[in-house]
Amino acid sequence: MKSLPQFVRRRHIAIIGALVVIGLIGLGVRQLSSRTSPANGTSTGAAIPVTAAVAARKDVPEIVNALGNVQSIDAVSLQPRVTGTIEKVEFAPGKDVKEGQELFLIDPRPYQAALDQAKAQLAHDEGVLSEAQMDLKRYQTLESQKSIAAQQAQDQIYVVQQDKGTVELDQANVETAQLNLDYCHVIAPISGRVGALLVDRGNLVGPQIGGQSTSNTSTTSSTTTSGQTTASDVLVSITQLKPIYVTFSVPQTLLNQIMRNQVAAPLGVEAFSQGRQLLATGKVTLVNNQVNTSTGTIMLQGTFANSNETLWPGEFVSVKLILAMRRNVVTVPATAVMDGPNGSYVYVIGADNTAHRVDVQVAARQFGIAVIAKGISDGAKVVSNGQYRLADGVKVNIESPPQTS
Repeated sequence: MKSLPQFVRRRHIAIIGALVVIGLIGLGVRQLSSRTSPANGTSTGAAIPVTAAVAARKDVPEIVNALGNVQSIDAVSLQPRVTGTIEKVEFAPGKDVKEGQELFLIDPRPYQAALDQAKAQLAHDEGVLSEAQMDLKRYQTLESQKSIAAQQAQDQIYVVQQDKGTVELDQANVETAQLNLDYCHVIAPISGRVGALLVDRGNLVGPQIGGQSTSNTSTTSSTTTSGQTTASDVLVSITQLKPIYVTFSVPQTLLNQIMRNQVAAPLGVEAFSQGRQLLATGKVTLVNNQVNTSTGTIMLQGTFANSNETLWPGEFVSVKLILAMRRNVVTVPATAVMDGPNGSYVYVIGADNTAHRVDVQVAARQFGIAVIAKGISDGAKVVSNGQYRLADGVKVNIESPPQTS
């Protein structure tokens, strides 16, 4: 056999050497990978530090989040019922007032005079009536004696009836004058917090509808050349703060469940500030009688005692409606649940500190916890932080969670 040419032998040697070098490099990479890769369950490297938590059973509320608006149960814009100048302001703006408390005194003198006049007219007409009734008795006696014509006695009956009507009219005038005098004392119709004073002492005020004064006492009101009164409209506003409403809307898909649970017991509702601070707790007292067809939502109203006045009319708050209570469900910290392409999963730590990936079904996540419907049972130890470096079968080193100051 003839020997191969020298250049061919050199080429073969170079190829064999290159293959040997590639094999050695691959072996080295594999050994290095086996030492450093966390995916190798038989790794001889250091355990991965993690923090752990134990799955526990507890009662967890089923929450519906919404945006709510605080509304006063009663709000009144106090207007004068008679025309006159304000003589007294008997409250401090921004303070609480009680129902029935006098707030303003409108000059009562014209109305006192009108009352005295009405009473005097009543007294006069009562005297006229008494005289007519006396004449009627005398005429009836004379008629029975055939001393006067029957027509004269009958006419006197009509006179008595007319005088009675006059007296009744006078009595109504007295009542009207007394009512106007009472209206000079502007009384708080509700208990609540008064706002800014809109009219100062000494100003002329009076009832208005469309800019026209409705007062019958024209002598106490001033009128411009255009025919409009200069009297003021609103004196002050009163807003009830305790208790108070929070109105909010939820999807109509929850309506049946809301109605069913509301019948059993009023649903709880919590109001939070924009900074997520709990302001107050209350109960649902109204489920509106129709769905908003534009938004597909149903309006609800919660009543809050608001004893600390943490809720303010007109304020927007975050609302958490407690729709139901999940009883004795398995929970883990929300940070323990990972989401992958095939669904949610957690890492369960075994007795030998080996982490195993377990698929779970999450029913809800709220308040920093996750409710587990399927996958693990209570008592399971799960990784709550540090699982991003893990893979199935990796050794872990459980560390204490960092202390928060």
